[in-house]
Amino acid sequence: MLADYAVRVEDSRGRRHPEPPHPYRNDFVRDRDRVIHARAFRRLEAKTQVFTRRYSDHFRNRLTHTIEVAQISRTIARQLGLNSDLAEALALVHDLGHPPFGHSGEKALDSAMRQQGLSFDHNLHALRIVEDFELHYAAFRGLNLTFEVREGIIKHSHDYAAADHPELAEYLLDRRPPLEAQLIDLTDEIAYNTADLDDGYEARLLTVEQLVESVDLFANHYREATTRYPDAAEKLVFNEALKSILDGFVGDLITNTAHRVQAAGVHSVDDVRHYGERIAAFSPAVEAERRRLKDFLYENLYYSPALAAEKEDAERITGELFAHWMEEPSDLPRNYREKATQEPLPRVICDYIAGMTDPFIYQQYEKYCCP
Repeated sequence: MLADYAVRVEDSRGRRHPEPPHPYRNDFVRDRDRVIHARAFRRLEAKTQVFTRRYSDHFRNRLTHTIEVAQISRTIARQLGLNSDLAEALALVHDLGHPPFGHSGEKALDSAMRQQGLSFDHNLHALRIVEDFELHYAAFRGLNLTFEVREGIIKHSHDYAAADHPELAEYLLDRRPPLEAQLIDLTDEIAYNTADLDDGYEARLLTVEQLVESVDLFANHYREATTRYPDAAEKLVFNEALKSILDGFVGDLITNTAHRVQAAGVHSVDDVRHYGERIAAFSPAVEAERRRLKDFLYENLYYSPALAAEKEDAERITGELFAHWMEEPSDLPRNYREKATQEPLPRVICDYIAGMTDPFIYQQYEKYCCP
C-alpha cells in the first residue's frame, strides 16, 4: 500500500517518446532495468569511489556503492509507504554521470571546463547519458526514461535555479522533488559515510583508537559492541559497531521523515512539491552526528597523505588529456570528431573523458601524453 504522498506509476508524466505498456513490468521497474543494462552503469564497476584499484581491489567502487545506496533506499521507501520501484531506479542512476577517479576526476574536469567558460556537473552529465549517449533502441536515442526518473537525476541532491538553467525548464525547478527523490541524497550519505569508515579501517588508514577518540558516534556504538562481544576479534566488534551506526541512521531517517510529513500536512505529491523545503531529513541530533562523522572522514581519510599522490595523479592525468585533445582534436575517436562539428569541442572532450573508466583513462594518458 502506497501512502497518499507517494508517486504512483499510473500518474507518471510519461516518457519523452510514448511506448506501449509492458505486460508484466510497470514503467518505473522498466526504468530500473534500463539503467542496469546501460553501458554507463557497467562502467561504474571500474570507477573510483575512494580508493583506486592501484591501491587495492578489495574496496568499494562506484558500482558497489550504487548497489548499497539502492538497498538502503528500497528499505526506507517501503517503510515510509513510498514507491520503492521509483526509489530503486533513482538510486541506481544517481551516480551514472561520475567521471573516472571519483571526486578528484570531477574536480579536474570541472576546472578544465571552467577555463573554457563552461563547467562539469555529474548530475547534468547523467541526464545527457540517459537522454542521448546510450544507444539501445531503434526508435529513439537514450533510454527514454520516465519524467520522474529524469527529474530525480537532476533534483535528488541539488536545487538548480531556473534562471541559470533554462534548458531544464521542464523539470519544475521552482518546486521540490517527490519524496522518493529527496531520499536519495540522504541514503547516499548513509551508504558512503559508513562504507568509507569500513574501507578506511581495512586500508589501515583509520584505527579503532583514532575513531573512539575523535568520533563520539562511533565510540558509543563500539563500546556497546565490546560489551556484547567481549571475546570477539577487533574487526568483528568494529563490524558490529558499524552495522549499528548504519541502522541508527536508517531508523532515524524513517522516523524523522514520517514525523516531518505529518507536521507538514502533506497528502499528495503535489503538496510535497509545493512545500517550502525538502521534507525528508534526519533529526537535528543525528544530522549533527552525521556532519561530525563526515568532517572526520574529510580530515582523516579523503585528505589523507596516503591518498594524496593518487589524487594528484588523477587531477594531472585528467587535465593533461583534456589539454591534449583541445590542441589535437584529430586524436579523438571518429564519432567524437563528428560530434565536435555540432557541439563545442570542450564539451565533446568532457563527455569523452567523463565516460571513461579508470583503466581506460590511464591507457589514453600513456598513449597521448607519455611519448
